[in-house]
Amino acid sequence: MALRASPGLLAASIALNLVMGALPAVSIVWMSIMFDLLGRAADTGELAVAIGLAVGAFVLQQLLAPFQTALGEMIMRCVDGHCVTRTMRAALVTAPMMALEERHGAQLLADARDGFDRVQPTPGDAVAGTLALIARYTYLLTTAVLIGVVLGPVPAAIMTGTALVVRFGQRRSLGRFSALWSGLIGARRKAAYLRGAVSSPQWAKDIRLLRLLPWLQVRHDNDSRDYFALLWSGRRRIYFAPFLGHSLVALLGGGLVLVPMAREAATSGLTLFELSLAIQATLVPIRFGVFFPESDVKTQVGLKAYHALAEFERSALPQKDTIPVVTAPNTLQEAIRFENVSFGYGDQAVLRGLDLEIRAGCSTAIVGLNGAGKTTLVKLLAKLYEPGGGRITVDGTSLCEIDADLWQRRIAIIFQDYVRYELSAADNIGLGALPLLHDEAALLAAAERAGAVEVVRSLPEGLRTPLSKAYSGGRDLSGGQWQRIAIARAFLAVAAGASTLVLDEPTAQLDVRAEVEFYDRFLDLTQGLTTVIISHRFSTVRRADRIVVLEHGRVAEAGTHAELLDLDGRYAHLFRLQARRFADDHPLEPTQ
Repeated sequence: MALRASPGLLAASIALNLVMGALPAVSIVWMSIMFDLLGRAADTGELAVAIGLAVGAFVLQQLLAPFQTALGEMIMRCVDGHCVTRTMRAALVTAPMMALEERHGAQLLADARDGFDRVQPTPGDAVAGTLALIARYTYLLTTAVLIGVVLGPVPAAIMTGTALVVRFGQRRSLGRFSALWSGLIGARRKAAYLRGAVSSPQWAKDIRLLRLLPWLQVRHDNDSRDYFALLWSGRRRIYFAPFLGHSLVALLGGGLVLVPMAREAATSGLTLFELSLAIQATLVPIRFGVFFPESDVKTQVGLKAYHALAEFERSALPQKDTIPVVTAPNTLQEAIRFENVSFGYGDQAVLRGLDLEIRAGCSTAIVGLNGAGKTTLVKLLAKLYEPGGGRITVDGTSLCEIDADLWQRRIAIIFQDYVRYELSAADNIGLGALPLLHDEAALLAAAERAGAVEVVRSLPEGLRTPLSKAYSGGRDLSGGQWQRIAIARAFLAVAAGASTLVLDEPTAQLDVRAEVEFYDRFLDLTQGLTTVIISHRFSTVRRADRIVVLEHGRVAEAGTHAELLDLDGRYAHLFRLQARRFADDHPLEPTQ
């Protein structure tokens, strides 16, 4: 991962960390020389030089520390930038939609996103933390050399071994605690849910009207206590006994070196320089098992996001397609056909042997009750899903042979759960066709076709107004107004070259009168264009060239409005049922 940073940055960081690790040893040497000179009542000039060099090494270390941090952060940003790009490409381009909606894939992606949202240390932090360890281990190595020079290789080996045993034991405990932390994610999210909810404006009305605050406080306290009880008991179990063991190892290792050294010093076997050098150098390995704030948590947790991303890529990304890819047709000439198409989510079948024809240049309305498979059909048409059985053809060519990117440029879709971008009105419309994003005339024309131009003109700064109250001068819209903006986005895609327009429940947030008016206007504006309208309201799509009734994942009936009424089947029954209810609730004037 470190190689994702520039070679110059990486080399500079390694060199600086080597210097940072060696400087404390230089300071120890000159401090020992200073004590030796003091003991021998040496010349003041020599003493000043020794003090100056010892202090200089310490000051230089402090001066270089910010550069060590800065280089680490620059490398961190390079690595994280690479990982974020990979995450975006995996989630938004190459991974199939099923991988994003399946629980395991969604959790992996959430873990990766948490890291890059700085909720926890990132892969870049892990790289920077690893580089910071160079300084720590250089310090240990240089002090081991000093111990070896003064006391011999055996004491040096004992102290180095002691330091590594305590260090690796501490990291093992940190690893176990990290596993505990990950295992408590359910309890932690449960406690955090209410904490975040009570500060949310969306909850404010219910909390005040229902007087929920006392109950929420008690529930939050109980959930938090349950979580922390598990965390604290696990932490004691993980850290306490190993801490005692590591302390004994440090005590034993230090004793094996310090006791003989004290005896030798007592018999004048060591000079003051050697004694000072040995004591200072020996204390370093004894304290080597402490927590390293610049690296431990970063290296332990930081790669979780990267591992989650790598696992998501391995498990979710499709294998290379060996089917030859052909170019999508600019304009539909004959029809899009679903031929015996089956599809399901897991073991839940949604479409069962679906046969459907969407004719070129005609308006096709697909109606059915909730759960009939209408939205799933649209996702298959958009090539977001691949059929589990059967095939979809475009003018006779199998859709699986058509390049997905090119096909999706030829089709404009607004889903029922369309996105409300917290951007300007221009951006909310313009994202339907990026080449026209800055073409104000095209944006207004799309808004006009969608019946949204009055919404745009009512905004303080027109198209430049942010559609969110979270921004200065921003405005929020009603559900119906948002829906018209989303439809304008689809019309802009048509203006940019899309030849098939699909609207999934485009009027779900409009009243009945506005819905009828919209469909009448829509069908007039899209004459000659291939359009597909998904709806669960039968009475509003009567003017479509062809109406298809979807039921239990199959086409139950198909024909014009008049043909289906004459058939007196499922469509006729549901049409009359809904028409009577809407007539009672929303009396309408007679329509032709």
